[in-house]
Amino acid sequence: MKINLKNLTEKIEQEDYLQDLATVKYADLSKSKAKIKEAAANMVKETAAAVKKGSLSHIALEVTGQRPVTFALETNIINLPYSNYKKISNFFEEGQDYPVNIYFETASDYLNASKFRIDQLATEAELQDEDAVITKLAAAISEKLKQVREYEKPAPAAKKAPAKKAAASKTKKKTAKKSAAKSSKAKSKKE
Repeated sequence: MKINLKNLTEKIEQEDYLQDLATVKYADLSKSKAKIKEAAANMVKETAAAVKKGSLSHIALEVTGQRPVTFALETNIINLPYSNYKKISNFFEEGQDYPVNIYFETASDYLNASKFRIDQLATEAELQDEDAVITKLAAAISEKLKQVREYEKPAPAAKKAPAKKAAASKTKKKTAKKSAAKSSKAKSKKE
């Protein structure tokens, strides 16, 4: 499947693409590799069906719980989420057709500083082997769940108190005065 920039942006603007959202509890998903593989299979099969019909898609899996995370598969010509579709024109030219790839998105407050990650999961040709893509997606979901589970938010940077700056500048002034006094004593001894 190929698409040009104009058609891509119009379809995203008008939400003219296959959309699906499934929700699962973190406890249900994290306890079973079979559940992860099942969720991955559903996402890949829906994406493959959309590609076969020549349609874009956004297939999401929302994981609820203490550390929520949302996974999504999007078909696009670049690794930018649909929410940033206006930036796509910065990278591509009008009037040319581009191949569509499948991108895996992860969004969570417990993922990294940007709270988001997007990676290319497969090309359209690779999607022909759905089982391989399902296995790859299941592994990616497992890895991201582990990252979310182990994530520790960085401590906020401590701000220096203005009083310390004032004290430091007084020390610099005293040092400068002592240096000036020493050099004037040295000059007077020479005379």
